[in-house]
Amino acid sequence: MIPISGKKIAKMVNITRKSNTLRKAIASAILSVSKQETIDAVVQRKVPKGDVFEFARAAGLFGVKKTSDVIPDCHPLPIEFTSITFEINGLDIIISVEVHTIYKTGVEVEAMHGASVTALTMYDMLKPIDKGIEIKNIKLLEKSGGKSDLKHKKFPELKAAVVVCSDSVFDSKAEDYSGKLAISRLEQLGIATLKYEIVPDDIKAIQNVAKELCNSEHQLVIFTGGTGLSPRDVTPEAILPLIERKIDGIMETARRYGQERMPYAMLSRGIAGFIGETLVITLPGSKNGVAESMDALFPQVLHLFSVNKGQKH
Repeated sequence: MIPISGKKIAKMVNITRKSNTLRKAIASAILSVSKQETIDAVVQRKVPKGDVFEFARAAGLFGVKKTSDVIPDCHPLPIEFTSITFEINGLDIIISVEVHTIYKTGVEVEAMHGASVTALTMYDMLKPIDKGIEIKNIKLLEKSGGKSDLKHKKFPELKAAVVVCSDSVFDSKAEDYSGKLAISRLEQLGIATLKYEIVPDDIKAIQNVAKELCNSEHQLVIFTGGTGLSPRDVTPEAILPLIERKIDGIMETARRYGQERMPYAMLSRGIAGFIGETLVITLPGSKNGVAESMDALFPQVLHLFSVNKGQKH
């Protein structure tokens, strides 16, 4: 026996940082009966309580949709698709449940709950004619979608530079938090930051450092600051003339993500694209702005390095 001590307040996992993506899960359960006569009754639709497959399928659909009502830490989410199928193997009925959603969190528990409810419904309908029924092997077969597909992926082949554009930080009147956060986030992805620069909010100074850093040594250069609308916010004006291949979707994604979390993200004028073979991304100057932008973009944005080399999606 392992004693359980201490108190913890039950709470749902915070998924507000996550982005909506297509997520899929497939789960299965096995209902084992004790005699062939039970299988025959199911297949021939002769069970006294009714059509086992159709009743169980309907119950399983409810089970998938009602998962968050009975499992406290499961988030309510839109169920976009559910398929429940059956396969007979000897005295085993194999239940397979596939669930899809476009949301911030996965549906593996929903799939397993659907398989469980389907199996329990079959058990309830068959127990009057077979006392030896057993439910077993409820398990997740596969799942996909979200950052979990990439969470263990590292990118040590990529090298980065981070540039902070700020008059106050350059003049030592304020401390940099945004650039250091960007470096920390890149480190989590296995990306080393070879250069860390601080420049004033000046078009020429920003352009000079961009020209210096966009070379074969750095595959990625991140600028923080100067993307807003104040008179000294000039980072887009400095970087845009240097961009050779603009990628509008990158910052569109970051702004959309930010706008869902605070009302002023639409005012960010950040841009992104290639200067030579170096990807340049201009992020806001606030620590939260950098955090949210990197949550929205990484690591999936790094896929473009493969595409840029001619590889397919």
